[in-house]
Amino acid sequence: MTRADAVARARGYLHSGEFLRDLDRRVAYQTESQNPERRECLRAYLEAELQPAFSQLDFSTRLIESPTGNNPYLLAHYRENSSAPTVLMYGHGDVVDGMEGGWRDDLNPWRTTTSGNRVYGRGTADNKGQHSINLAALRAVRETRGGRLGFNAKFIVETGEEIGSPDLRQLCESLRDELKADLFLASDGPRLAADRPTIFLGCRGGLRIHLDVNLRGGSHHSGNWGGVLANPATILASAIATLVDGQGRLVLDELKPPRLSNQIRSTLADVKIEPMPDEPALSEHWGEEGLSVAERLYAWNTLEVLAISSGDIEKTANAIPGKAQAVMQLRFVVGTKVDRAVDAIKARLHARGFPMVEVRATQSFAASRTNFDSPWINWAAGSIQQTSGKAPAILPNFGGSLPNDVFRPMSTFCSMSQRKRSASWRDYSGIWGRCQAPYNHAIGNYHAQTRPRRGSRSRLGPLNEVVNYWSSWHRGATRAESYFLFRPDLCKHLRK
Repeated sequence: MTRADAVARARGYLHSGEFLRDLDRRVAYQTESQNPERRECLRAYLEAELQPAFSQLDFSTRLIESPTGNNPYLLAHYRENSSAPTVLMYGHGDVVDGMEGGWRDDLNPWRTTTSGNRVYGRGTADNKGQHSINLAALRAVRETRGGRLGFNAKFIVETGEEIGSPDLRQLCESLRDELKADLFLASDGPRLAADRPTIFLGCRGGLRIHLDVNLRGGSHHSGNWGGVLANPATILASAIATLVDGQGRLVLDELKPPRLSNQIRSTLADVKIEPMPDEPALSEHWGEEGLSVAERLYAWNTLEVLAISSGDIEKTANAIPGKAQAVMQLRFVVGTKVDRAVDAIKARLHARGFPMVEVRATQSFAASRTNFDSPWINWAAGSIQQTSGKAPAILPNFGGSLPNDVFRPMSTFCSMSQRKRSASWRDYSGIWGRCQAPYNHAIGNYHAQTRPRRGSRSRLGPLNEVVNYWSSWHRGATRAESYFLFRPDLCKHLRK
């Protein structure tokens, strides 16, 4: 078996239309984890869709109930040889709200719709498309090798990623012996651009911050009480302005990251942020001064207002509201003292005369970043370039957040035989703007993107790249075609 044989098999699977048929069937499951009415649908996706798919690859599977009563998990395990290396993979079957009726041209979010080189449908780019590609790649390699993979594999699929993976850490800690592996590989998150392969060395963390101003019950006439009753909306707006200014720049130093290193700045020097035609134009004069667009997005912290409310905007009354509330989010890079963020905000508001503003934090993810000198980075970049014919962009982290810290070695998991393990993430979405909005889609020719053979226009992107990854795994010189590389540590199966 050669690398080309497995790639050719994957190409046939894609071009036959079978991949899109499988994806369409999975998108049809309305797995909205934010909707309590979809609990049975989430379970059905694991039981009726993914368990049979894994069984066809000779994986043993079992459903694991949430330790806190949330949505279930699926654990699949393929054991071929006790002396062979083991890879652990991750995916999530849940999606955000389908937003039916809000899609362009009234597209159905629960069916795949192909338009040009794009495939629309909720989950095509986050995360059903990604774990479908991983399954397809495993299948291609296994069939090419006559029913063998050449390594052991484990796969954990959660159904609560879109609500913050509320008990993923607890579950993984309880299963750490079962989840031991030599390499962790997962796929989620965005590319820098649809046509440029990208390696992110981690991700920004995220912390939701709630600000509440509760002054009184009900509203009071603005003419009879205006000027003598404090307005919670005015107070809240003024309080926010003490944290972030009118150009989106952080005002509170405690929320800022450490000074950018020369290494990060040189890495980002040639990175251009160019939105696609149907994405919003970048705002001028917005964000931290003295930084490039790429530095603001990938190397700096931001504090964004996600939602703000006071009174009834649809049925406005001539009345001073009694309360106001806002939900903000701090996106932060490695080195930020995020554990002090809430106390710092409280202290700031008290010092500026806003003690009545209540501050609390909820959903959070940790930030991560692999050292730039990790040998995994060069191997990953070389393998991606061999597949796509393009040198990938290498970025310190991507702008969003993922539960990657759960899987980081030397923390919740003990490495096998006292060996340190490596963790990596890769994305196959091909877009970075609409994973959680209407028009959720994947780029079709990204699924099929690879260096064309002479006389051929066929291109076979991430599916091709993952096939190449699995094809090389058994030889010991593993190529981590990863999107996120979290640790520089090498497992014993890696050879220079």
